[in-house]
Amino acid sequence: MSLRYQINLRILISSLCILILGSSIAIWQARDAVNKEVNSSINLAVQLITFGFSQAPFNETAWLPQFNALNKTRHLNIQLKVPSGETISVTHKNQQISHKETPPQWFIKLVEGEHPKAEHPITTSGGKQLTLIVQANPLDEITEVWEESIAFFSSLFLLTLVTFLAVNLAFNKALKSIAIIVDGLKAIETGQYGQKLPDFSIQEYDSIAKAINHMTGELNASRQENRALTQHTLEIQEDERQRLSQELHDELGQSLTAIKVMAVTAGRSQAGAVGTSAGIKQATDSIISICDHLMTVVRSMMHQLHPLVLTELGLKATMEDLLNHWAIRNPELTLTIACPDEVDDLEQKITIQLFRVVQECLTNIVRHAQASQASISLEIEHRAETATALRLQVTDDGQGCAVDRIKTGFGLLGMRERINSLGGELAIQTQPQQGMSIIATIPLS
Repeated sequence: MSLRYQINLRILISSLCILILGSSIAIWQARDAVNKEVNSSINLAVQLITFGFSQAPFNETAWLPQFNALNKTRHLNIQLKVPSGETISVTHKNQQISHKETPPQWFIKLVEGEHPKAEHPITTSGGKQLTLIVQANPLDEITEVWEESIAFFSSLFLLTLVTFLAVNLAFNKALKSIAIIVDGLKAIETGQYGQKLPDFSIQEYDSIAKAINHMTGELNASRQENRALTQHTLEIQEDERQRLSQELHDELGQSLTAIKVMAVTAGRSQAGAVGTSAGIKQATDSIISICDHLMTVVRSMMHQLHPLVLTELGLKATMEDLLNHWAIRNPELTLTIACPDEVDDLEQKITIQLFRVVQECLTNIVRHAQASQASISLEIEHRAETATALRLQVTDDGQGCAVDRIKTGFGLLGMRERINSLGGELAIQTQPQQGMSIIATIPLS
């Protein structure tokens, strides 16, 4: 649950509590005000009438106009009750309230209380006995209270709305700062340690940003040191491989060749002599066979340690030779390569790392992919006639797998570290039964 949502929810709950409490208090005060107002009007009317009766005997002709004048007094319904039980209204009906102004029935029931009904006996000048009935009619007062309540609740709603806006405006800057920090942490999570958080005007957020920037600076420095160490280790490894390959070629290879030549010469010499032993001929043949086998093994070892063709002929020829080597050993796998000639102009440290990555990719395809086709693509991207990036893509049509199920073995880690040591990025695209693509992008400038 976000901070903004929590704050707005608490403001809403507080406003509802205030609304419920305010409504209860407002209805109680409205009920009390209506009762007091109505009772006061009834008592005033009764006192006026009683005072008038005490001055002179009741005369219908003289008193009826005075009764009608009481219609200016609100909340009253004045009637005369004759001995037959019939009631005669002596006041004009209260002005009807339009439907739009009439309060709802639920509000009238809540506010309207029980009001007394005053009855006063009257004897006319002719000796006729009448009963004066004064009843409460609080609709006008309830209407006024309803209008006041509407104004109160409208003010409360407006106050809540203003509070929402004020709080959101107050927290907007803080929440934006939090969003910037979260985005920065997500970038750091992906390894972008060079990204720095900006300065914030809020002291607490600025302290957090400075701490994160310091942490990313230390992580970036450590990563650079690790990359330099990895690069140095790889260079030492390649130099050692190259030296061993050269020694195998110069020493063991030449020695084996010499042994083979001597064995061939000895065999021919003994074959021309009289009484040559068949055993000597068999021994020389065995030596020749062993030398051939050792020379094959030595060439394979030299190729594995360091491809001399890479130094002598360049990356393109080395790639083609590598694919031919794998195609001979795996005839069921069709291998293709697209490689421009300008890759031969790349730096030595880039070419050897690319060669090792492709070598590892082909090994994984043969061991795990169960693919029938695989392709290698090397492209150099240009901008304003300047080489800016190198893109390597190795794709197969094998069984593939879900991205989240890729096992991070030493082969994949080694490929990723080789590309990262050159300042590049390695990405893997795969789906079950849809093959796999390994894409490496290396900056050249």
